Amino acid sequence: MTDTNVKLEPLHDAASPTRAPTTNPSWARWWRQVAFIPMLHNRWLTPANSQQLTEAVSKAEAGHRGEVVLVVENTLPLDIARHHDSRDRAIDLFGLYRVWDTDDNTGVLVYLNVCEHRLEVVADRGINAQVMPSMWQAMCDKAIEGIKAGKQVDSLCGLLDDVGQLLRQHYRLSHDPRGNELPDKVVYLR
Repeated sequence: MTDTNVKLEPLHDAASPTRAPTTNPSWARWWRQVAFIPMLHNRWLTPANSQQLTEAVSKAEAGHRGEVVLVVENTLPLDIARHHDSRDRAIDLFGLYRVWDTDDNTGVLVYLNVCEHRLEVVADRGINAQVMPSMWQAMCDKAIEGIKAGKQVDSLCGLLDDVGQLLRQHYRLSHDPRGNELPDKVVYLR
């Protein structure tokens, strides 16, 4: 993932997963998905690294009422790739994995699309109301620099830690009475 054209557009609001796409149709995006060879680009996501990312999610969720979900996806599904980009996909996954369904509306989805070289953050309205858009952008900029340098796991762990600190800053609790509302295991979509 050393593409110099990496673009980050953290998302700051979640829409309904059934909403219309916000992007223009693109055959180029569709062909990128078709031509993508996962085993050439995702060797870094070993079982040990996946476990390390899962532990980073658990650590990011400690000490506050928020929930964090990490999704790594090789490509956009071909049936939606022409009409939907990574931003649309992240919002759809935000709904699909019920990140929006936490009691305090403090769910955060971190989405990495390997083929598109995109990192998206979708924050629910409870935490998003507390955080400036520039803060989300700074966190993503820091992570994408590490990803471009080939330090995917360290960069994602750092981003998850930053998200956890942000949630602790606004929703601190030493013990969350609701417990873990969403699974911590990294979601890997091939």
